[in-house]
Amino acid sequence: MNVNGKELAVEIEGEGPAVLFVHGLGGTSNFFQVQADALSGSHTVIRVDSAGAGRSATAGGISIESHADDLSGVLDQAGVASAHVVGHSMGTLVVRDFTRRYRDRVSSLTLLGAVREPAEAARQAQRDRAAVLREKGTAAVAPGVVANALSETTRAEKPEVAAFVRELIMRQDPEGYARNCEALADATDPGPVDPALPLLLITGDEDKVGPPEASRELASAHGSATVDVLPRVGHWTAVEAASPVTDHLLKFL
Repeated sequence: MNVNGKELAVEIEGEGPAVLFVHGLGGTSNFFQVQADALSGSHTVIRVDSAGAGRSATAGGISIESHADDLSGVLDQAGVASAHVVGHSMGTLVVRDFTRRYRDRVSSLTLLGAVREPAEAARQAQRDRAAVLREKGTAAVAPGVVANALSETTRAEKPEVAAFVRELIMRQDPEGYARNCEALADATDPGPVDPALPLLLITGDEDKVGPPEASRELASAHGSATVDVLPRVGHWTAVEAASPVTDHLLKFL
């Protein structure tokens, strides 16, 4: 799709109530493959490679807000008025901003590995990563992502998941990845989620990027959200714990 002057890779399959999946930094729409397969028999599943990520083009400025605006454009072109929205990692900031500014387009919200507004040290780390990507490419950052964002159990018992995450990172356009790192470095807190909106939060007990405390804070501010903390799971929730995440999502929807 051509959305807001940029070429975005979008996959749409199935029929029924719409579910919009939004991946995180270093991810692509394939991060949600297991959940998409499970839902496509009963829902219209919409998956987007965000600008600068995966198969989507790297063009123009990239920010949390521009990603959220792109989601609205995708729904427009798909002829979808509103959707159940699912975001992961940096995508949780995107979908929270989308919900804040396009509230009538969101039927429910699910956040996987919800992240906070970055602290100053984290902002600088993202800017440093962007510089490394531009100088040395994705091979220079992939090992660190696999080592730091997956749980010890995943790395030991599910090496295929570690290989898949490495592949997601390695296949990114370095400049697009760098711009998305800078978008995260500039991110601000979108504010609390509307208490009237059904909210599900899923994270891993070994998630160091989106720790359980971040999800519990959002749930507390919301008032009636469900928080599921999965044992022996790190930050790449939907692939580290594909079946439990799918089960929780199906039950919630």
